[in-house]
Amino acid sequence: MSGFISIIIGIIITLSSSLIFTASAVAAIGLDNGHLAACPSSPNCVVSQDGDEKHAVEPITYKSDRTTARETLLKVLSVVPRTEVIEDTDNYIHAESTSRIFKFVDDAEFYFPEDENAIQVRSAARVGESDLGVNRRRIEQIRLAMQDLGV
Repeated sequence: MSGFISIIIGIIITLSSSLIFTASAVAAIGLDNGHLAACPSSPNCVVSQDGDEKHAVEPITYKSDRTTARETLLKVLSVVPRTEVIEDTDNYIHAESTSRIFKFVDDAEFYFPEDENAIQVRSAARVGESDLGVNRRRIEQIRLAMQDLGV
């Protein structure tokens, strides 16, 4: 019986720790006084606002007006595999991308400051240490798609 109890306790600890890690990642989503959250120390995140050398990525610039850029970004996100827009306001978009095999969820955020012709971006894995560069590549692919569409 004590072996069974040990297994149950192990399962509870595992589930609890995964919920703690997920909750802390989710808490970093959103805008705070016009800024996206900073990246954690792990290498599975990129951010265009105040990012350190390891996490920095350029914002996505555009030549059109903000509304056109936002609508174009939404079209691009609609064709990114396994990606769903979760929140969409006039100056902020939050999307979730789910990996094909292990079903890991990454959060991609896009902020449209009023005084810039740029989309500030943040993309981060919710759990784990390394993402093998997936979040950086996702942002760069979205940037290329926006450029190809002439925004």
